[in-house]
Amino acid sequence: MQLLDLDKITLGMSGAWAGFLRDWDRTLRSGNYPETTRYNYLLAVAQLARYLGDRGPGGEEGTQDPVNVTKPQIEAFQAWMISSRSASTAVNKHKALQQFFKWLAVDEGEIDRSPMEHVKQPRTSQKLIPIVQDDDTSKILAACRGKSFLQIRDEAIIRLLCNTGARLSEVGFLKVEDIDLNTDSAHYHGKGSKDRRVRFGHRTARALSRYLRARAQHNGATLPDLWLADRGGRPLALNGIKIMVRRRGLAAGLTGIHAHRWRHTFAHAWKRAGGDSGDLMLLMGWTSDDMPRHYGASAAAERAQETHLRMGIGDDV
Repeated sequence: MQLLDLDKITLGMSGAWAGFLRDWDRTLRSGNYPETTRYNYLLAVAQLARYLGDRGPGGEEGTQDPVNVTKPQIEAFQAWMISSRSASTAVNKHKALQQFFKWLAVDEGEIDRSPMEHVKQPRTSQKLIPIVQDDDTSKILAACRGKSFLQIRDEAIIRLLCNTGARLSEVGFLKVEDIDLNTDSAHYHGKGSKDRRVRFGHRTARALSRYLRARAQHNGATLPDLWLADRGGRPLALNGIKIMVRRRGLAAGLTGIHAHRWRHTFAHAWKRAGGDSGDLMLLMGWTSDDMPRHYGASAAAERAQETHLRMGIGDDV
């Protein structure tokens, strides 16, 4: 399953932007950066290039060469990202652009100083991501029930997402060889080339076993990719999984369902049950201590509410 298409990413860009992007991707590949990271980095730079376009923000002359990008242009792009997408998206773009202009200055020597040097990272507000209740997951799985290839495949994907708390990309990029039904485990290829093996339960194992049997009779069975599209003998793209999850949610009468909510749900349930944060970090593929706190915030809030009710502070006045 190929995510990164450089020709598509650089389509319509000036020769200077496209050339630097190709050179940077070569550096990223030599550093063994995973495809998802490379894609997100290159996409951020391509979005900046297209934003500047023929004319820059405020009617100033456009920037056809990244060596001429200025701090005000970066700030204008960042503000546009916040207003048109979200602050969290703008943060991701900020981090990617930091890496690009650092490479342009340090590795290539094309600029003396990075225009990102004094650009502040956008502030984001902490939001409690709504978890997926067990009853809602059951409804979604019920919407997959059946014997068709799509029904069997979709149930296996959804069970793997909610049972292991893996990232969408980790589940989406699985190979057939990554599933071990002898140990009921999946070999995930995480961010930063950090691999890990995660166990799954018997219901997920049964769903995967059913899918593998159906897959063996499906067009494209010889491909190494685990998930196959319904037609065409090709892998199922990540965007196809996103669309599938949303459609299955809507079929179950639910809105706002997406794969990452099960990741939050997994962390919520783990922390709710008093699970160890270090073990959770290993299972989820995290290296920062901030992540368990961020993903477990909803569980912490729920525990606080229950403690408040139990103590009855101010209720006996």
